[in-house]
Amino acid sequence: MATGRLGVGETLGALNAAVGPGGPVWFKETHARHLRVRDFLAPQRALRARFGDGQVPERVLRAVACLQGPGVAPVLRCAPTPAGLSLQLHRPAVFERVLGAVAAYVTPAKPASPSPPVVLHCPALSRSPGALGLSRLRAVLVADHLARALRAHGVCVRLVPPVRDPHMSAFLQKLRVDWPTALERASPEALKNRVLAEFSSAPNGETLPPGVLGRLCLKELVEQGRGAGYDPNVDHCVVTEDLLSVLADLQEAVRQRPEDSHSSLVWAPDDGSHGYKVVHVVSCEEEFQQQKLDLLWRKLDDQAPLGQKHLVCGPVKVADVPGPLMTAPEFYELRHVQVCETSALKHGGDLAQDPAWMETLGILSVATIKFEMLSTAPQCPLLLTNSSISTKGTKSGTFVMYNCARLATLFESYERSMEQGLYPPFPPVSSLDFSLLRDEGEWLLLFNSVLPFLDLLSQTVSLASTAPGLHVPARTEMVCKFLVQLSMDFSSYYNRIHVLGEPRPHLFGQMFARLQLLRAIREVFHTGLAMLGLPPLSHI
Repeated sequence: MATGRLGVGETLGALNAAVGPGGPVWFKETHARHLRVRDFLAPQRALRARFGDGQVPERVLRAVACLQGPGVAPVLRCAPTPAGLSLQLHRPAVFERVLGAVAAYVTPAKPASPSPPVVLHCPALSRSPGALGLSRLRAVLVADHLARALRAHGVCVRLVPPVRDPHMSAFLQKLRVDWPTALERASPEALKNRVLAEFSSAPNGETLPPGVLGRLCLKELVEQGRGAGYDPNVDHCVVTEDLLSVLADLQEAVRQRPEDSHSSLVWAPDDGSHGYKVVHVVSCEEEFQQQKLDLLWRKLDDQAPLGQKHLVCGPVKVADVPGPLMTAPEFYELRHVQVCETSALKHGGDLAQDPAWMETLGILSVATIKFEMLSTAPQCPLLLTNSSISTKGTKSGTFVMYNCARLATLFESYERSMEQGLYPPFPPVSSLDFSLLRDEGEWLLLFNSVLPFLDLLSQTVSLASTAPGLHVPARTEMVCKFLVQLSMDFSSYYNRIHVLGEPRPHLFGQMFARLQLLRAIREVFHTGLAMLGLPPLSHI
């Protein structure tokens, strides 16, 4: 049997190469209706643009039909159709390759060459929970998700600032946000001396408020980076001791050697910053002030990283909420009460008396919030609903957690039945007959969820930090959207197919092939949820 991980990207690359020079013409199908007849399509319009009359040369058809190469999925047939050039993979062979090596498709691989270490700076975390609005909460959740995804791909990540407010630390634990804490602040004395050297006394004899050292002009730096995206209104910066403490935290982060010594050897430049890429994850309310901080760092520190990027999260509002803006703790309490009420209606009784249930309800509350906050591209505005939630809402975090729990229940049921002697132990995967997976829902799960999963995670962490400009885009919405779609596809399949069939020997082959597919789906769920800081639940 062939070895190596199959990839959607590798297959598309080989297909486009087989067509000949020019732009890409093939795309992967995703909709169930199209996947009944094909897996990839080169549309007729693209073929006409490439070949004039749209007639694909015989040599191209032969090259596509015989497609081979590292990571390229085996082809069953390729034929012209009214829609274009239609290709279907050899599905039993793909099932065998993927389900025979599940770990290779669900575990992010460390890069062959080291990636540059990253400092993620989230200024919202210097506040107390009561001062944390929803837009800043969104920035916190984006930064935490991004850090988890980067680390899963072998990137050294430093998180700034360390949390010093014990109330904020407790709130982050409740939100399952993994962020470092510190009792003491980094010393800003060197920066303070540099500031004082810029002006020996307050201008015009003005008496400065406590903690304010003076004002520095940043206009020259703004003009130097005019094309980068700095706000032209940035002029002066009021330099405070608190601001210098933030810069001291950033300085300390970039001057620590990465945990991966190999990475530090490759990415240590002459400026002493060890090659860290600095990404400031900020809410739209903090963007202007963060640009000042960025420029102030450059002005006061000759070794400040030049490649600082800003990931600006759009505003967040809650519909139909009167009065002042809702704080992050108030929003958590709203969702927690709604989760508890929904679960009490479903299960009856007072769940608050059961510590295990209260732990589950806390996880469901956090899942609800994270999927609400992270399912929209971070740069876009976000409008949240004030209404209650349900496990039946197919776009919600509770729906994802519910379907993950259904998988846990399925495998628990199999284990119990096996212990009772109804089913035999799970056979070696190499002995399974994957040609028995004939239901269209099974191919949908493999082709849309397991096969492209690692490619999706790679897109999540591609920060494009080398792109020109100050602002960096991020695709932190992709994991949530993917898990929601996976839950919908799995739920549809699970509601139609009785996976644990009657305990008859002639049915065991198909049952084990299906269980192996659902093992892969379970691992995809677990890996995806781990990127969000959410543990899988065994019951809801």
